[in-house]
Amino acid sequence: MAPPHPRRPIAKDRFAALFPTLKVQTYHDPASRGPGSHTIRTIAWNPTGHLIATGSADRTLRIWNPEKPQVKNSTELRGHTGGIERVAWNPTKEAELASVSSDGSCRFWDVRSKTCTAIVQLGGEGLTIAWAADGSAVMVGRKDDTLVPITIHPTPTAQPSHAPALQTNQCTFNHTSPPSHLLLTRGDGSVTIASYPSLQTLHTLHAHTSSCLSLALSPTSRYLAIGGSDALISLYDTTDWVCKRTLTNLTGAVKSVGFSFDGSFVVGGSDEGNVLEVAHTESGEYVGKVDIGASGGCGVVAWHPGRYWIAWAGEGAGLKILGAAGGQL
Repeated sequence: MAPPHPRRPIAKDRFAALFPTLKVQTYHDPASRGPGSHTIRTIAWNPTGHLIATGSADRTLRIWNPEKPQVKNSTELRGHTGGIERVAWNPTKEAELASVSSDGSCRFWDVRSKTCTAIVQLGGEGLTIAWAADGSAVMVGRKDDTLVPITIHPTPTAQPSHAPALQTNQCTFNHTSPPSHLLLTRGDGSVTIASYPSLQTLHTLHAHTSSCLSLALSPTSRYLAIGGSDALISLYDTTDWVCKRTLTNLTGAVKSVGFSFDGSFVVGGSDEGNVLEVAHTESGEYVGKVDIGASGGCGVVAWHPGRYWIAWAGEGAGLKILGAAGGQL
């Protein structure tokens, strides 16, 4: 399947003018029985943007076609015996997905055949996952803050684990091929930049006054966005690791953060509040706003890999995609 033709990057003022025309599509999962029972904890677009995966507290792992919102057109992947904590697609293969669960496993899936192709036991409850840009490795973080590297070829295999001294909430690889760095959020408000695969600390960013919960590296690698429990998003320039600006409009802990496909815009997700706001990366100016209603916030957000669409999910609200129902952006 060929990737979609990405939108050309557009200027801040034009984005602000066209953003209100985007319409929201809702994807209803009949497995949902109200707030708490089917809370979506993680969402991720595949590399082409033709599919989006959702993982839920009730073990539901589902693959949606954004153009077909009916659940009959989705695919449910079954096998985990605990809640799905995080999903990640292989950046080099549009149909290969990895998922980590509180059941202590990381599973690899071929979504075309709906089969689990490999299971890696983590030795503890899974919390987060990151896939290297070249598809060669996966890093899994457990709830006890242990890191479990997984090499992919010839088959997914766990390598010796690492137990950092600090709480680790989320991680991501840099964009080089092969990966050379791993970036990790810490419970003391810092972000560690470590070499890969040795995981030796190279630099520490003292980013927030309380726990750093989420992070994202822009597609251009120019900026690192860090979301904290202090309801702030800090934007660091990766050329000098200096904080260039701070986004302050969120009302609760920033559980997820992400950049648009061109790196021009950034958005954060929180379980609190009823508004989703988009900021311009270079200026910090807020240029778009979405009223998400009284749905318990939107703790997980994810930009489409080639369009200015934003997917999000909140407490008991299911999956929603801004732009999938039409618009001029």
